[in-house]
Amino acid sequence: MAYEAVIGLEVHAQLLTESKIFCSCSTQFGASPNTHVCPICLGMPGVLPVLNKRVVEFAMKMALATNCQINPYSVFARKNYFYPDLPKGYQISQYEHPLAEYGWVEIEVNGQKKRIGITRIHMEEDAGKLIHDPHKPVSYVDFNRTGVPLIEIVSEPDIRSPEEAVAYLKKLRSILRYLEICDGNMEEGSFRCDANISLRPVGSEAFGVKTELKNMNSFKHVQRALAYEIERQKAILEEGGSIIQETRLWDEAKGVTRSMRGKEEAHDYRYFPDPDLVPVVVDEAWIEAVRNTLPELPDEKKERFIKEYNLPSYDAEVLTTSRELADYFESVVKACANPKMVSNWIMSELLGKLNQEKKEIGECPITPEQLGELLALIEKGTISGKIAKTVFEEMYATGKSPAQIVKEKGLVQITDEATLRKIAEKIIREHPKEVEQYRAGKEKLLGFFVGQMMKETKGKANPQLANKIFKELLCVTEN
Repeated sequence: MAYEAVIGLEVHAQLLTESKIFCSCSTQFGASPNTHVCPICLGMPGVLPVLNKRVVEFAMKMALATNCQINPYSVFARKNYFYPDLPKGYQISQYEHPLAEYGWVEIEVNGQKKRIGITRIHMEEDAGKLIHDPHKPVSYVDFNRTGVPLIEIVSEPDIRSPEEAVAYLKKLRSILRYLEICDGNMEEGSFRCDANISLRPVGSEAFGVKTELKNMNSFKHVQRALAYEIERQKAILEEGGSIIQETRLWDEAKGVTRSMRGKEEAHDYRYFPDPDLVPVVVDEAWIEAVRNTLPELPDEKKERFIKEYNLPSYDAEVLTTSRELADYFESVVKACANPKMVSNWIMSELLGKLNQEKKEIGECPITPEQLGELLALIEKGTISGKIAKTVFEEMYATGKSPAQIVKEKGLVQITDEATLRKIAEKIIREHPKEVEQYRAGKEKLLGFFVGQMMKETKGKANPQLANKIFKELLCVTEN
């Protein structure tokens, strides 16, 4: 029997506010343990939480950017459960009345576009963090993260493969970063997800029994964990077994999911409206004010890049993955009006180097103006593409301008035809065997002769001119 996966994702995004959701403590990451805390986020008796207005506006931005309906009335609720990193014994979240509902984003996988529905977006506070001692049976708790604002984005069960899940996550992360409301750092936990997955026979409308996957802190982990779970559930069903509803952890080291807790241990959170917080009331004027602050979003920017710069869809997709990268591209185009050439260099040379060093475009030592200047030198014929790669490496290492490097190293391209013709004649005299083979029809040897020219001139010969000269000389028949 053929099965299909039914996947829904619950994404938590940590908001980039300076202070926490219900108090004025700092949200800065990496501070010494338990230094960004106060009686409010520690849940001391008699304290009164006060909602951070910026949190609501950031959540509204994400709701509008994902085509959600913002509810005029939403309520904070207490989600009751006990865990050592939850100082109040409950988490302030939203339940029956969330901020936003009924949205969608569009993804593209293997050239096929698909809408993934968003059930709801709600606001909540984060819990603290447990640090387990690897040498002793002791755990430490750091409450710095307690009360840091989150939005939870819950998808519809519209995802059918690990690839679609990753595409959806990348789209959400890209939107959050364009809006500048979340840094999207999965390793630091500011962008994380849980996945609900089940299998059902192809053509069936009924859902199968689901498992929940946790502990996935990269796109690669999400893809591998879902792929493993699909195969695990498939094997059980094909053998006539039943899937157990449970929470499972992804073990990256072993490449397997492991059972964490079963259905019988699931919590009854006993939600009820938080008596210390008034309902959130949002009117149309506030919604429009927030809408007016939205930037050009990834999908819009991609379409504009295709139309305005005549770029292929793939190039536009890559260049708009982040707002910073898109801005970098457009700045380079101002200095070198050849968008496709700019795109090629950014995607191959620049991103290749940054990925190798695990750096973001904001950490790039080459400014857009410098890269544009380098590409303009190629366009003018001052240097060849091959020499440009050498200059690029030097620029990346030193931060020097391309003109300075070309001058210091004497890399100006040789474009004098008489000079190159003399060198070509010498090469032809020194390789009679290859000349004979070329004239006998082995035209691929033209590359050999041009290569010899580049070797002789240390890469400075204009390749187009070298090709032209050799074609002329090699076509000359002997008397």
